[in-house]
Amino acid sequence: MAKSVKELGKQWMISSFSKRGFSTACSTLKSSSSSSSTMEKQSGKSVNLFTAVNQALYIALETDPNAYLFGEDVSFGGVFRCSTGLADQFGSKRVFNTPLCEQGIVGFGIGLAAMGNRAIAEVQFADYIFPAFDQIVNEAAKFRYRSGNQFNCGGLTIRTPYGAVGHGGHYHSQSPESFFCQVPGLKVTFHSASIGALHVEVFILYLQSPAQAKVKVVIPRSPKQEKGLLLASIRDPNPVIFFEPKWLYRLAVEEVPEDDYMFPLSEAEVIRHGSDITLVGWGSQLAVMEQACVDAEKEGISCELIDLKTLIPWDKETVEASVRKTGRLLVSHEAPVTGGFGAEISASIMERCFSRLEAPVARTCGLDTPFPLVFEPFFMPTKNKILDAIKATVNY
Repeated sequence: MAKSVKELGKQWMISSFSKRGFSTACSTLKSSSSSSSTMEKQSGKSVNLFTAVNQALYIALETDPNAYLFGEDVSFGGVFRCSTGLADQFGSKRVFNTPLCEQGIVGFGIGLAAMGNRAIAEVQFADYIFPAFDQIVNEAAKFRYRSGNQFNCGGLTIRTPYGAVGHGGHYHSQSPESFFCQVPGLKVTFHSASIGALHVEVFILYLQSPAQAKVKVVIPRSPKQEKGLLLASIRDPNPVIFFEPKWLYRLAVEEVPEDDYMFPLSEAEVIRHGSDITLVGWGSQLAVMEQACVDAEKEGISCELIDLKTLIPWDKETVEASVRKTGRLLVSHEAPVTGGFGAEISASIMERCFSRLEAPVARTCGLDTPFPLVFEPFFMPTKNKILDAIKATVNY
């Protein structure tokens, strides 16, 4: 089993992803935050997404002697090579392999974090996070609350690659972020890439105040975002699940500062300004949405594109301000449409902006089927599907 998974990972690493588009907005538009502005002034070197992950993990381990990295095949670099060289640098007591047991990986991480350490756990594929569901939902998310804030496992970060990859089939392509978005006590952060958009990472974090406990989904848009958001998640005083877009591990390339830096969690970013319709997405889907925005512009439709980055608590104010301006909203994600986080966004905006909407909120998402293999192109919310939804919404 382990060997077959490794071989599959190797095949993915050498596959050509030239047909997958990407967003470069992150390198041309400054964030409203001072930290992002500072990043614009720093020089770096062009690296891909998995290298940005490696840099962030190296910095986390180097700057905190109580940080530990563990998971299946982690010590030799992992299926996607994100931890390459770290065991040599920091030793087998701080970077080490675990058995093939996701429940055990997360349970061990909870205990390690509860003792005051930084536990960076890797679940090899997000599709296999479900055996750890009980540990995440009933233990990590409630640890602080049930003890009256006397104890916590806030040092826990769970990294896991998610989303479509072109040939992953049922068990290596899923986007399970919405399962965790109803769990008080968790933050879910998604990462997308400078290729733009594979946002693809989800963090589940526990908020400091039990009364404010929420699930956060944060999605970086690029290698630069990946590094800054991952470091912020590792150092956040709450448990985090960080979903990384595996499609972008080698496809996404941009200039990333070599220094230690962090980006704030829970802040959405307008990466394309427009006036006719607002589009909201996260992770890898942003790249597809940006392509649709470009084609829509050729037909006279001005689209505003927002990278949500964090799902819970998500940045309602930024989305609301945009929808009040455009009067229309389209949400897109890879996960199946029913019960996806797009439904929560749709309901919230209907409540907040009902009198300003010129059309029903549209959702272009994955189908309500198991993730297919040869029929993946039919399952995915493609550029043409999004473009059709843009036209239908604008012409409603």
